[in-house]
Amino acid sequence: MQTESNGVTSNSLLSHPGASSGTSNGNTKSTNGTSHTNGTTGGKFWAGEPIKDEPQSDYHGHDREEVTRLIIQTLGDLGYNRAADLLQTESGFKLESIEVARFRRAVLGGEWNEAEDLLDDLEIDRNPDINALLFILRQQKFLELLEIQEVTKALHVLRNELTPLRQSTEKLHFLSSLMMFRSPEDLKRQAKWDGARGTSRSEVLDEISKYILPASMIPQHRLATLLHHVKREQLAKCLYHNSDKSPSLYTDHACSIQEFPSTTTELLSDHSDEVYCVKFSHDGTRMATASKDKTIIIWDVETWDLIHVMAPHTDDVTYLDWSPDDKRLTSCSKDKTARLYDTETARLYDTETGEQIKLIGQFEEPVSSICWAPNGQSFVLSFLDEYMLQYDPSGELIQRIPSKRLYDVKITPDGTKLVVTCTHHKMHVYNFQNLGQSPTVYSFGSIENLTGISLTKDSKYAVINTGAGELIMVDLENGEIVKRFVGQVQNQFVIRGCLGGADENFVLSGSEDSTIYVWKKETGELIEKLAGHNGIVNCVHWNPVNPYMFASSGDDRTIRIWSRTRAIPKFSKGKRRDGSAW
Repeated sequence: MQTESNGVTSNSLLSHPGASSGTSNGNTKSTNGTSHTNGTTGGKFWAGEPIKDEPQSDYHGHDREEVTRLIIQTLGDLGYNRAADLLQTESGFKLESIEVARFRRAVLGGEWNEAEDLLDDLEIDRNPDINALLFILRQQKFLELLEIQEVTKALHVLRNELTPLRQSTEKLHFLSSLMMFRSPEDLKRQAKWDGARGTSRSEVLDEISKYILPASMIPQHRLATLLHHVKREQLAKCLYHNSDKSPSLYTDHACSIQEFPSTTTELLSDHSDEVYCVKFSHDGTRMATASKDKTIIIWDVETWDLIHVMAPHTDDVTYLDWSPDDKRLTSCSKDKTARLYDTETARLYDTETGEQIKLIGQFEEPVSSICWAPNGQSFVLSFLDEYMLQYDPSGELIQRIPSKRLYDVKITPDGTKLVVTCTHHKMHVYNFQNLGQSPTVYSFGSIENLTGISLTKDSKYAVINTGAGELIMVDLENGEIVKRFVGQVQNQFVIRGCLGGADENFVLSGSEDSTIYVWKKETGELIEKLAGHNGIVNCVHWNPVNPYMFASSGDDRTIRIWSRTRAIPKFSKGKRRDGSAW
């Protein structure tokens, strides 16, 4: 198509008065029942090797006290409290001061008055508004009183303890609105809060700990946080990481290219002209393709048999989209008539039978794209005209939305935003819950020809194909370009990229140079250029349930299935389910 933890344990880690260091002047009994002795008094042994009485001041370049205290905290997190107490006694390092331990116990135990009194004894790291810290504590107190339906006491806290702190008026209004809750479950839903028995107290402690000297109060689960950072850094450096499993801590992590689907394992040639669009169903079991040959084909992904060949259009089929339940398929096509204009049609199909449900409409300008809402209650058509149309699942018109002339339309996975690209080289972001509102419009300097849109699964970013030799990742909240994926060629035609991999690790795009470009999403690094097509690669799409499979379609009339399997590619012709050739 050409362009126009809970994880919280009460802290009992301060050493017990009677704790022993585990050493003696006589024989020392090991845990396996054997004895180690050097015949002298005062010597310490472990597995027959002497332990130095005076440990080195650092641990492989790290502060010994910091490392020891982190281990003490981690032992407590893991439930090994006696081991934690023993390590405190033997090392001489305390996890935290008595004041911090008391404050922790007060917060986790819901003793809010005591927690407030103890704030003055803590070593504050910055110069925060103390009232802001009190607000955090009292807000939790207020919510817990509501949870146990002590409404009168909660109202007292709101009026006499929270309001005088002179914090956010908006927050106070929100807390006031919670007084109308119907049940504890309704309260939790409205407040997005999991209750006194959930993680909320731990979250309060985490929030307040940001203002206390880390050396005085170690942030919760600190070693786990550090290990997470290490893993994330290793994954960022691993070019071909394609697994949603957490890497082992025992070795440095690295994946080979064998983990990436870089080999063509199926070559499908049933279309007789350029293939503009390829899309897997949401359950990954079927694949639909749209072609200039006026047909739509639905394939069985397990066997690559042809399930349906649908040919109701009289001209190019340019795009299609599956409903969230995969029961329906929408397509847009350029169908010429005897009129002065080329007319465009959008059609609705039953994917089980391949039958057309409804000819949605005939329009004076091309239908450029179609997108279903995540809840399946509607879909939206965009046009090379100055409006969009929203329909219900049966194809009945809901509303007409003014817009610019558009290339693509997408709805965020959380259903809150509708994102479009227009022929004026801009991105428009609509409130999908109120499409009548004017959109927020973003432009990107000299970058032109914004075409295909892909959205991240967290609904925060759009990755857009452009005519500037790059894809751009844009923050949907502020329109800032946060990453660029450079290299692909796109001058005249609409090319549709995608995101994919086990944890959405990769950005893919076709190109006018017959190549598929693959970038690492985290870094923007180009890691592969996959050859195979003989002509423009119009569309790529990743199987949503199989991280080791994606498909590409091109002007060479073929669809390529890419996998990590090192098999000899087959030049396939699809078959009917009864085994006969088409």
